[in-house]
Order: sequence, then structure tokens, then C-alpha cells
Amino acid sequence: MHAFDVLGDPVRRRILELLASGEQASGEISAVIRDEFGISQPAVSQHLRVLRESGFTSVRAEGTRRLYAVDAAPLREVDAWLDRFRGFWEQRLDALGTELARGRRERRLREGKEVSRDG
Repeated sequence: MHAFDVLGDPVRRRILELLASGEQASGEISAVIRDEFGISQPAVSQHLRVLRESGFTSVRAEGTRRLYAVDAAPLREVDAWLDRFRGFWEQRLDALGTELARGRRERRLREGKEVSRDG
């Protein structure tokens, strides 16, 4: 399955968001996802399997628990693919940063003039 097919599903994206903070047990993941999306535990397990088989997560056994963690390799591949498009938004973000800095500078100058008039 292609990375964007995996990431195209909101349940799988949410699972990855949960795992971004660190390793979690499948039961903990399942409880959150069932609550948020109203799907069954077997459906959550299916999403976890897709993430595991596509390499987005790793799983390890700890007794009877299964602990899932993000595997960053496929995310780096997605990031590399997106890299060729970054120019479309980075230039705009740089321009926004320039405008914000200009506004802060003008505000400081205005505030400095007001202080000198009051003093």
C-alpha cells in the first residue's frame, strides 16, 4: 500500500498522532479510537495491522500487551516526496515572517515615540 493511501485514512492518521507522543498499548489506542470514531475494536485492530504492515508502526510484545510505536522511515519518505513542493508554501511563509517582523518593528517605533512624548 502506498504511503498516501495509508495516510489518507483519518483513523490511521489519528493513530499516528496518538503514537507521536510515544509508545502505547493497543488497548489504549483502541479505546481512544473507538470513542472518537465509533468503530469496533476489530476495526481498530485492522487499522493497526495496516500501519504495521506498511511500516508506519512497529509492535513489540510485553506479556499479553502489544505496544505500538511510530516507525519514522515511511514518514521520512513522505517528507522527501513533499520536499519538491515546499517552495510553494515556504516562500509565502517567508513573506509572512517578513511582514510580521515589519509590524513588530513599526509598533516598537510607535511605542518609543509615545513614551518620549509622555516623558
